[in-house]
Amino acid sequence: MTQDQLQAAAATSKAWPFQEAQRLAKRFPGGKRDAEGNLVPVLFETGYGPSGLPHIGTFQEVLRTTLVRRAYEVLTGGHPTRLVAFSDDMDGLRKVPDNVPNKEVLEANLGKPLSRIPDPFGSDDSFAGRNNAMLRDFLDRFGFDYEFVAASDRYNSGAFDDALKNVLRHYDAIMGVMLPTLREERRATYSPVLPVSPTTGVVLQVPVEVVDAEAGTISFKDADGAQVIQSVLGGQAKLQWKVDWAMRWVALGVDYEMCGKDLTDSVTQSGKIAKILGGRKPEGMIYELFLDANGEKISKSKGNGLTIEEWLTYGSEESLGFYLFREPKSAKQLHVGIIPKAVDEYWQFREKLPSQPLEQQLGNAVWHLLGANGGHDGAQVPGAGDSLPVTFGLLLNLASVLGSEATAESITDYLDNYIGTRTHSAELDALIAAAVAYNRDFVVPTLVKRPPAANEARALNALDGALSGFDEETSAEDLQTAVYEIGKREEFEFASLRDWFRALYETLLGSSQGPRMGSFIALYGVKNTRRLIAKALMRTEAKQA
Repeated sequence: MTQDQLQAAAATSKAWPFQEAQRLAKRFPGGKRDAEGNLVPVLFETGYGPSGLPHIGTFQEVLRTTLVRRAYEVLTGGHPTRLVAFSDDMDGLRKVPDNVPNKEVLEANLGKPLSRIPDPFGSDDSFAGRNNAMLRDFLDRFGFDYEFVAASDRYNSGAFDDALKNVLRHYDAIMGVMLPTLREERRATYSPVLPVSPTTGVVLQVPVEVVDAEAGTISFKDADGAQVIQSVLGGQAKLQWKVDWAMRWVALGVDYEMCGKDLTDSVTQSGKIAKILGGRKPEGMIYELFLDANGEKISKSKGNGLTIEEWLTYGSEESLGFYLFREPKSAKQLHVGIIPKAVDEYWQFREKLPSQPLEQQLGNAVWHLLGANGGHDGAQVPGAGDSLPVTFGLLLNLASVLGSEATAESITDYLDNYIGTRTHSAELDALIAAAVAYNRDFVVPTLVKRPPAANEARALNALDGALSGFDEETSAEDLQTAVYEIGKREEFEFASLRDWFRALYETLLGSSQGPRMGSFIALYGVKNTRRLIAKALMRTEAKQA
């Protein structure tokens, strides 16, 4: 595959990163140019509000934006790009998050900029500083190429001063955009500019009057009722959210930024304000929000979403990226229960990538993920076609059978007997550790193996008899055939083979779903499986007694 072939395929690809890149390429025919006609980087931006601990909803925006960025580079034959991860840490703290210690520290500083509030964890110079550091640490760990920019640095240093003066010059026009969108009571206090109180340090939600736009001064009533004339420059004020977003687009020259569905109206209003300020709304995709296990919106303050650390404890970085890639415009649940399937699907898609035609490769999540950190040049994809000797689901089933005795060492011993070698990849070792953790925290505490029904007991006895004729070297295929044949026998009165396999999972493994039984028996061992069957039959006898 040549680069020309790749670019041609990218130009017609229906994969969402390329669809986004195609729109961006239309924005800059021939590439983004400066006043002298020189090619300059297209700027991608992601936003983060550090009022709570970073969660996967934050991380996914950086990942998805990076995938669009890489798609654009492929589509244009390598036009330059930049990615800015922007933290709005000048925002005032509105409420105390549920998932932090020393809440009294935050309660005493409500309303102040997040970057000027002590860190309740005691590990950084501010609450925002800690949360920003946590975000950067993970982005660095994942290998993203980005530039971190904090609002506090830009406001306090004066880098946004000219942009703030520009807002004051167009104050009335901005009010004309915003006031019709507000409730009547909110209109009475609304201002595009939020001054920081000189007495309390709180970000004030009060009406202001522009005194001198060129000097950057405004007039407002402080918290104690005193009339104050104060500069908006040098960190003495910040902008209301939608105005701030628009100002940032114009000041930084942002060309692409995606956001969640809850910000649809904000995109519209901020786009109008950006035009007033002399700029242009960036391209961007509006994605659906993640939901927790109860179908509720994930909130940083509630802490009801998965943290990045939790996913990596029970899954892998690759599986996280895979889950975040798929169907960004459809709402999906985000909880630990979806991790095992994501792990196995990632490896399925990775293994089949090389055998796919180019069009399908460009729609394969793994093609994009392997290139997210510059891992391939588009035409060559190192790691494509790799596979694991067992599925993550099978590792979990083995761990569940071992119960509280499951360790990385015990699972590795079974695996070595199954594979016939003690050579392991780093990916497999990591998944073994993840299987042990998942089993310990979510399987063992709730594991229930039900007694077999009468027809199921007959079938299990028959399976035991069939297994008695096999040795430990019997192939997984031969074992699977034996299980399959028993399930087809009419005397066991199963409505379908699915019922037979469900009975095996629920009585032997304590789960309503499970692995390919032939593979499980080969991994766990014929004798050990016969012991499982004997224990299941004993539960039936105990129930009858």
